[in-house]
Amino acid sequence: MFSESFRYPSLPDEYLKEYLLPEIYQWSLSNGLIMYPPDFKPESTSIAPTTVFPTTLPKESFNKAIDVQKDYNELYAKISQDQLGWLTSEAAELAKSDPDFTGKLWDTYLKASKIGIKQKLRLGLFRSDYLIDKSANEIKQVEFNTVSVSFGGLSTKVGELHQFLNQSGKYDVAKGLEYYKYVPVSDSDVKLAEGLAKAVDRYDSISGNACVLFVVQNGERNVFDQRILEYNLLKLHGIKSKRMTFDEIPELTKLGEDNRLLIKATNEEVAVVYFRSGYAPTDFKTDKDWDTRLYLETSYAIKAPDLLTQLSGAKKIQQLLTEEIYLRKFVKEDDIVKKLTSTFVNIYPLDNTSLGNEGKRLAFESPEKFVLKPQREGGGNNIYKEDIPKFLNSIDEGEWNAYVLMELIKPEETMHNIIIRGDEYFKEAIISELGIFGYILFDDDTIYNNEYAGWLLRSKFNSSNEGGVAAGFGCVDSVVLY
Repeated sequence: MFSESFRYPSLPDEYLKEYLLPEIYQWSLSNGLIMYPPDFKPESTSIAPTTVFPTTLPKESFNKAIDVQKDYNELYAKISQDQLGWLTSEAAELAKSDPDFTGKLWDTYLKASKIGIKQKLRLGLFRSDYLIDKSANEIKQVEFNTVSVSFGGLSTKVGELHQFLNQSGKYDVAKGLEYYKYVPVSDSDVKLAEGLAKAVDRYDSISGNACVLFVVQNGERNVFDQRILEYNLLKLHGIKSKRMTFDEIPELTKLGEDNRLLIKATNEEVAVVYFRSGYAPTDFKTDKDWDTRLYLETSYAIKAPDLLTQLSGAKKIQQLLTEEIYLRKFVKEDDIVKKLTSTFVNIYPLDNTSLGNEGKRLAFESPEKFVLKPQREGGGNNIYKEDIPKFLNSIDEGEWNAYVLMELIKPEETMHNIIIRGDEYFKEAIISELGIFGYILFDDDTIYNNEYAGWLLRSKFNSSNEGGVAAGFGCVDSVVLY
């Protein structure tokens, strides 16, 4: 294994500030590696938080994460098909301990089932996130994301940035030659658009004029990451997209024959509803927004994801799957069970089972070894280490079952990379989280497409517990393999 100093260029501060940073800013602004800043105006933007260099990762770990993605896609599709009734049973229980969000998702699903869910096809655009545990030198899963997976567009852009800087000799001050032999670029921008296109192709449009509806947040700052997928849908597949917030949907859409979702102004059919919102309670401002979620669920459009698939991504489901008795309900092959379980760490419930009682004991006796996770996505929601006992003592014990206690993964630190945020740069130790994208199109009985769809690397200061880029904790990064 090479030393850190060998793998990263050593650049004088003067060169970095006066020459390389302007190169990075101008490339990023020219090529769309951008986000809106807080309190933005539509015409004003800034570069996305990123690193100066690609971050080194072991090739074996990187390839293993890619290799297991289709197995994870299929696992969560089978859970969502719910042929055994296991997911609905667990979701009903979880709804009791997390009534403000999981409970409302579950209640909306029950209402939709009573009305009748017309569309059986479902699309999963997934991302499985890993840290590389330094003690075992193995990938360990942080979480599996089933809704609103982000940064598939910007992941490609940051790889292209680092590839450009390398190929143009910007990392080699003395000779202007390539410093790295090869900087790979994720094709997640193309692959995720491909997944959406596969769903549109299978949708049986009456008019032949079908589009994709992106359901987005008000004031979305990460809009350009989403737009990259929209533009690829049109450029590569001839498929148009619409963008609406929850509060706009009732005004701008209507239901036609067989509950087909139509754009009022043009009568275009919505073949796929792609949720880039709806993953947190704050996305539902009023009861009308929940009514809109129900309206979409019972429409004939394919959902990415539908409610059951979104519920399958609950942290409680991830915890249960670490117990092999549950995993084997969906995976029969010993070799695939072995591949999946090799990525697990210990996760405990906080209920009154024997495992839950062990989790409660560990939360108070060894909190420094754990992170406490609620049923939430988007960054900024977890409770870490010594803060865990204080937090648990601050809420009623009846609410503890809404959380899981997860063993902390201890990744290697990278000492020689540099993070850029706005007009500042920081030379601090960072740790990096690898996300692998996948898409899967399925119905209650059949899987039609199951594909790996590129990768994402996010890095953060080692001093920061959280890693969400849009939430302000981390940055987008790319990889160089050794």
